[in-house]
Amino acid sequence: MIFFFSRQLHTTTNLLLLSLAVSDFLVGFLLMPVRILFIEGCWFLGSLICGLFYYASFILTTASVGNMVLISVDRYVAICDPLSYPTKVTQKRVKVCVCLSWACSVLYNGVILNDFLKNPNRYNSCYGECIVVIHFITGAVDVMVTFVGPITVIIVLYMRVFLVAVSQARAMRSHIAAVTVPGSVSVTTKKSERKAAKTLGVVVIVFLMSFCPYFYPSLTGQDTSTSATFSVFGVWLLYSNSCVNPMIYAFFYPWFRKSIKLIVSLQILQPDSCDTKIL
Repeated sequence: MIFFFSRQLHTTTNLLLLSLAVSDFLVGFLLMPVRILFIEGCWFLGSLICGLFYYASFILTTASVGNMVLISVDRYVAICDPLSYPTKVTQKRVKVCVCLSWACSVLYNGVILNDFLKNPNRYNSCYGECIVVIHFITGAVDVMVTFVGPITVIIVLYMRVFLVAVSQARAMRSHIAAVTVPGSVSVTTKKSERKAAKTLGVVVIVFLMSFCPYFYPSLTGQDTSTSATFSVFGVWLLYSNSCVNPMIYAFFYPWFRKSIKLIVSLQILQPDSCDTKIL
């Protein structure tokens, strides 16, 4: 919400964070309550809503992964090619990439769930069920597109960002060592390196922990059924990734904490709130 009120936050990176926040918010606002409501009960909303629910679930989780990849690309260009970053990463291009990411998520999951959407009741064994089964071949393709591919891109780009950040920090240390206390520069550099490594580790570990259980059946050549106990556990872990993402990509930003204070204190409702210094 603060993004729309503060002009300072209208940057390309924050557009990507906004897209990620929207997908994660919809997971928590739409999908998780429905899961909680029907976790042990009968599905009484009909086959149409059943199909739309799973379609929305697949779209939002895939879009969230796509946003994570776009953020990693944005950080890669910003760190590794900072001089051309303003010309390469423009508002218009970022908006196009975000729209394409969501559009691809809609089309891709429409193909994945094509048979299920045509007949949402095909996997139900009795009345009151809402089950989707992903064939192991389709699941294998899905693993590559929404798990192996994205995590590979994220690891490669963030490793590159980390190496460049370390080299830049060391170069800066060598330039200012003559006019600064050597010990303080070394400590600052090491802190920067540790922070970059920690961010990379958190991103990769959380992604793996959230997605591995869900894709385990596909990785072992089995069909994925939402009725299986292990698959239910995997789905909840998958949803939890959307809860953790905001903390990883936003909470560690100082401007995010300032924004929260503005919202909680209702200062955002003041006429001049759009000009408040946040960054």
